[in-house]
Amino acid sequence: MISWPSTHYTSQERFELERERIFEQSWICVGRSSAVSEAGSFLRAEVGRESVLVVRNRDGQLRGLVNLCRHRGVQLCMEESGNFGKSIRCPYHGWTFGLDGRLVAAPYINDLPPETRERHLYTAAVTEWLGYVWVNLNTEAPPLSEQVAPMLRHRFGEIDVPSHYGMEDLTVAKTISYDVRANWKILFENFCECYHCPTMHPEICDALPEWRSGYGTVAGPEGPKREGSKLADGATGFSLSGRAAAPTLPGVPREDERTFHGILLWPNVHLIFVPDHVMCMRFEPQGPDRTRVISDWLFHPEAIADPDFNPNDAVGLIDVTARQDFEACERVQLGTSSAYFEELHTPHESLILDFRSWIHQAIAERPVPRLTIGQSVNGDSNATTLTSTGTSSEVGV
Repeated sequence: MISWPSTHYTSQERFELERERIFEQSWICVGRSSAVSEAGSFLRAEVGRESVLVVRNRDGQLRGLVNLCRHRGVQLCMEESGNFGKSIRCPYHGWTFGLDGRLVAAPYINDLPPETRERHLYTAAVTEWLGYVWVNLNTEAPPLSEQVAPMLRHRFGEIDVPSHYGMEDLTVAKTISYDVRANWKILFENFCECYHCPTMHPEICDALPEWRSGYGTVAGPEGPKREGSKLADGATGFSLSGRAAAPTLPGVPREDERTFHGILLWPNVHLIFVPDHVMCMRFEPQGPDRTRVISDWLFHPEAIADPDFNPNDAVGLIDVTARQDFEACERVQLGTSSAYFEELHTPHESLILDFRSWIHQAIAERPVPRLTIGQSVNGDSNATTLTSTGTSSEVGV
């Protein structure tokens, strides 16, 4: 068993190491592709210690640009999203960069050394999958497919469950942001097990009665429950009332029309697939004892266009469950300050050990390349139906 000291949840030094070795060396889900659908549109994301601008250029390609002017190190943009128009202008001295990150103008540039013209913005690798944008600061990292494929196979076997739900074509009907006073790993470990479900989650156990056994879908006596969990008898949807909020999504196979599927994609995504919608939860570590969690509820645009559509019943089930989880996680965080803090894992919690093994390997083995001018990056292959977009990391390209 991998046992961790409480300092893994409380130490600023450990937190910085995880940001450097995990969040700056992994593909991180940062936002919905629809937020950057037009030329010049952008979203700003925190990736490890860095601020990154994801920008759609005039050719329709995405670029990941480190949010740092190459003149005096000013953050170029403070807004969460918007549209730059044709260029990105530093508000301090007026240096101007194209949507591809190239320096295109600066005051009195003819009076400056010739090499100044090569001070383009640093870039990050970027790709799109499941209708979301994923960023990697390590421009030499393997493609996203190599990161997620082992987790997809472990959870679902050879069935490509995510593809059945057409996430690229869905629309966000509701987003809730949570500020949780707990370490990001405590949150992930909570979602790695359902041993707490009979004690804490009466609502979700009513919706998925077999969860009263203490086993959910991500872990079980013999591994993950690949066929998912069935809704309660008489229920037509995954909601507080048991009623569907929308028609079944077009690609959902008949055998899954009353099924719940869930998967954790380390290090920052939790996905839930149910017949009429998908929930995507993203984790953004803010400190050793604080994590921002953003949850999106995705429905088919035709369902949202219905005047009678109301997602609140479906949203409410995960929202109440998440708040119960987050309160428990905050209590664990408080417990980590005790000299008596220790753990015991039951068979229901075996996935926690897999998670810790993954973290241990990432911390121990991953190199930490720094951003340099002129790097190249591997393209993304479609091994898990991933779509690669604009993953070049050469500065300004």
